[in-house]
Amino acid sequence: VQLVESGGGLVQAGGSLRLSCTASGLTFSNNVMGWFRQAPGKEREFVARISASGGISRYAVSLKGRFGISRDNAKNTVYLQMNSLKPEDAAVYYCAGGGPPLSGSYASADAYAYWGQGTQVTVSS
Repeated sequence: VQLVESGGGLVQAGGSLRLSCTASGLTFSNNVMGWFRQAPGKEREFVARISASGGISRYAVSLKGRFGISRDNAKNTVYLQMNSLKPEDAAVYYCAGGGPPLSGSYASADAYAYWGQGTQVTVSS
């Protein structure tokens, strides 16, 4: 299984970025997908998750309204749209696959089976 993130970079505060994660080696349309992030010196934290069909999504409470997760099962790709970015959003963003159902611990990194290598997001003030 391989998850490859792209779309990170440097953006000014208030700007937007869209991250992409393309998966291979798994039946993508059967997999719950998620995004996590990790800032220097901090633990990896949950950002968002989306059901296999794309019909149900969940977000970290602090990010809801600014971030949006979506997927295109025909392209084996999950996206994270990030708007109104703040300096505190700067982190390495990781794509995760093989996540649990909504009834599970979907906000826990331990619940995901597959991980990408991460993409750096830097937000300048």
